[in-house]
Amino acid sequence: MKKLAPSSCLSPADAAFLYIERKEIPLHIASVSIFESAIPFREFVRSIRSRLHLVPRYRQIVVTPPWNLGLPTWEDDPNFDIRRHIFRMTLDPPGGETELEALAGRILSGLLDRKKPLWEMHVVDGLKDGRGAIIWRVHHALADGISGLELVKLMLDGTPEGSRASRVPRYHPPRRRTPERPEDAISRTVLSSMQNLIAFEKGLLGYAQTALGDEARKDLRGFLDLLPELAASVERLPFNKPCGAERKFCWTEINLADVQGVRETAGGTVNDVVLSVLTSALARYVKLHGQTIANRLVRIVCPVNLRRGNQDEDLGNQISFLPVALPMDIRNPLQMLKAVAKRTESMKRGKAADLVGLAANWIAAGPPPLQALLWRGISEIILPVPLFNMICTNIHGSAAPLYAVGKRMIASYPQVPTGYDLGVGCAVHTYDGKLFFGLIADAQAAPDVGRLRDYILHSFQELHEAARLKKTGGRRVETRRRKQGPAKKERPNEAAASNAVPEMPPAKTPPEAYARAKDAA
Repeated sequence: MKKLAPSSCLSPADAAFLYIERKEIPLHIASVSIFESAIPFREFVRSIRSRLHLVPRYRQIVVTPPWNLGLPTWEDDPNFDIRRHIFRMTLDPPGGETELEALAGRILSGLLDRKKPLWEMHVVDGLKDGRGAIIWRVHHALADGISGLELVKLMLDGTPEGSRASRVPRYHPPRRRTPERPEDAISRTVLSSMQNLIAFEKGLLGYAQTALGDEARKDLRGFLDLLPELAASVERLPFNKPCGAERKFCWTEINLADVQGVRETAGGTVNDVVLSVLTSALARYVKLHGQTIANRLVRIVCPVNLRRGNQDEDLGNQISFLPVALPMDIRNPLQMLKAVAKRTESMKRGKAADLVGLAANWIAAGPPPLQALLWRGISEIILPVPLFNMICTNIHGSAAPLYAVGKRMIASYPQVPTGYDLGVGCAVHTYDGKLFFGLIADAQAAPDVGRLRDYILHSFQELHEAARLKKTGGRRVETRRRKQGPAKKERPNEAAASNAVPEMPPAKTPPEAYARAKDAA
């Protein structure tokens, strides 16, 4: 296994997640992983302890310099104790999905304690059918979604036999550093600001050179056509409200083979299918709350991985963001997918994520005290209109099953941070032939987030059925896999001008959810 040994100084992007965080904006990434059987707690702790040397960051705390003269640094925790990071919990009876979602919501509501390394694992037993679960949390300052997934994979194995604890290497803490003098901190701050300013100018020049090419001008034409949509003020969705500290978490999953089948028939990428299904589900949710969707756009921000080659194991945040404005008033699922694919492709070709990255580099060029002041101030101010409606991230995980102390992981539901006035966030994790959706919501802004979860599943069933009908030339093919009845037939290109609440499929019950997990085992 490769040892992850990153720099001790946080990057401006990493530090921003520390500055922004408060109890209403918990900024950890997380996942709820379900295993085929209960996890032996002591054996699991021994297994994790034997791997800690591979991730030095798991033994380090954040140290902020006086007056924020420099960026925070990672320093070894002299009081590190693995028992303060791995906890054993028993699920309330009857131990179903509802109880596990409630427990996850409570755990994900709290902030990670900055007096110790910024990660936790909660090993959960008492689940139905003898299953086990692990709820992982890692602070966003330590890792983004990509590197966070690599951290989880480092603690798991590709075979049941590989999960047994190996000999624990002796830990030799490094010598304590001499406290940095103020003049040294100021010197390091000036150097860091100059480096970030040079990076900004280099990125700006590179973007300009790329944009001047003949092929790039064609790509920019589609991007410029979308600027009016992006420049328009964003309308608040029902959950775009100031958030509190309490969270709710729920999930669903879709077979990857079905998603690939839709792509083969209708085009687009896996991410386009995800965004299409999410947009259709949001349209239903908006109408459920009595709002119109006619001529309305939803602005979703998608994190983009900036790593190259084999850099996925690099810790910290190496991401930018791709904003897309998607129409909610397209009822035909294939037309919705086409509209989504066109917009995302135009934004990619126009290098919208590079522009967002340039803006981040420009902020990073400022002195650290101003950066801290800026990010802390932003988190305290609710704007008259939101900058966007929600975040949706799609993380590609392992195509093969993973194991913890010999127990196979059969599901992994991810969580992306939310807060401020973003009452709902969506994360998707591709793992072992399935797409696992995790929805995090503020308990006051979106207490009925479970309805949005059900709409996602219903919207994909409609898209899958429409793609199948297109492939068979309009002939309906019966399959045994449909459990919630046929989707309502709609005329192509029909616009949703009505505010009527769509007919809901039966709610997902815990036995059904666990039956799906059992089938995956």
